[in-house]
Amino acid sequence: MNEIIDRADDTYGGCAKHEPVALMVLGDDMEPEFPDQCVIVLDPYSDCGDGAYVVAEVDGERWFRQFREDRAAGRRWLTALKPGVPDIGMGPEDRILGVVVQRNIKRKIKRYTHFPSLAQAADRGYKKKVANHLE
Repeated sequence: MNEIIDRADDTYGGCAKHEPVALMVLGDDMEPEFPDQCVIVLDPYSDCGDGAYVVAEVDGERWFRQFREDRAAGRRWLTALKPGVPDIGMGPEDRILGVVVQRNIKRKIKRYTHFPSLAQAADRGYKKKVANHLE
């Protein structure tokens, strides 16, 4: 199981809870994209789409996984990149705490968009985000 150092939660008052948060990944559930001890940067104020990498709270436990969604079936779940790790179903009370916007491995930086495709973002009604991304 991946553990997260520090937490992106609402215990910090003011605007701090809306600031990006850097976390260290512990474990190999998200390899090869996110190796053990790499640093991820979360945007806690972002929407996400199917395929985004997120930190989510499910039944009071926090997970770093890839967010999956089947809107037609009304189903949301979290999946690890490592084969054989079981998926985690998300109920209506479960929430996304932040979306991964950056990964750092030994000073090599990779940035992530919130949506796996601009078409998907437009389909979900995020036309302003798509327009900003294309600028």
